[in-house]
Amino acid sequence: MGKRKVRVRKKRQNTLAIILVTMVVFVMMLVVMVNNIELKNKLASYQEKEQNLKEQIDYELQRAGEIQEFEKYTKTKKYIEEIAREKLGLVYEDEILIQSQD
Repeated sequence: MGKRKVRVRKKRQNTLAIILVTMVVFVMMLVVMVNNIELKNKLASYQEKEQNLKEQIDYELQRAGEIQEFEKYTKTKKYIEEIAREKLGLVYEDEILIQSQD
């Protein structure tokens, strides 16, 4: 009868061990799934930030090009004449100004 008790005790221990291992594996899978979801959310957030930064870079490059074009334009005779007319009110010697009576 002693051998039978030992077998029953070992069987219970084996069953308990299998249940514990299964629970540990289940908990580990749950932790991995939660971390996976968090990482996916972070990835989406980072991709959105990356897209925004790329758009900012494109905008700044376009703006830099416009500034360079304006710099070139400010060195032209046409720009100098335009500023002289608008800001300083200068005209050529043979030019006649006509003003409206508004």
